[in-house]
Amino acid sequence: MPSILLIEDEPALGMIVKDSLEVRGFAVRYAADGQEGLELFRAECPDIVVADVMMPRLDGFSLAEIIRRENPGVPIIFLTARSQPADVVRGFELGGSDYLKKPFSMDELIVRIRARLGQPAAAPAPTGVLTLGQYQFDHPKQRLHRQGQEAPLTHREAELLKRLYDQRNQVLERTTVLRELWGDDNFFNGRSLDVFITRLRRYLKDDPQVQIVNVRGIGYKLVL
Repeated sequence: MPSILLIEDEPALGMIVKDSLEVRGFAVRYAADGQEGLELFRAECPDIVVADVMMPRLDGFSLAEIIRRENPGVPIIFLTARSQPADVVRGFELGGSDYLKKPFSMDELIVRIRARLGQPAAAPAPTGVLTLGQYQFDHPKQRLHRQGQEAPLTHREAELLKRLYDQRNQVLERTTVLRELWGDDNFFNGRSLDVFITRLRRYLKDDPQVQIVNVRGIGYKLVL
């Protein structure tokens, strides 16, 4: 099982990323700042480091310099909101293996981690009929079935439900959904997303074991 050292000073984001990576078969150790991350790196010798750049006590670039002196080969992926060319260049000059701009999708992060570890890309998820409690969700045909009854879905409803299903029992970040399905995470699109979540809850209301719950300030979770 590949080991990842994740260093991120935003606890909510850190826990989401940690949980998502563990579900996909990685062993993850989490540190909340650069100094704690350095101590864990020395103690754990992870296969790869995923680190924020702007952190207290020891920033990601300074951390990378130290890691590179002690271990020239371990891959380092930077996560950051800083995307100026000079920042990107500096990150690579200091020994970074990759650079991912926030906000990012978990799928993209995982693809980059697998690439740096020399692993093959994960096989695409099957696109057939999916089971959600008492419901059968035909994603390609955009239909939801239960006990002989059928509810046609719009394209966006189907795509939103598929993303919730793919992240079932995990948090689906609101910002990610808005950027991927609406193209922008502005206020008006956010209100539109709320309407779509309400519609999906209405479609799924006949099975109390299937719920879409709000995770305050972060996003939504499909609980099965």
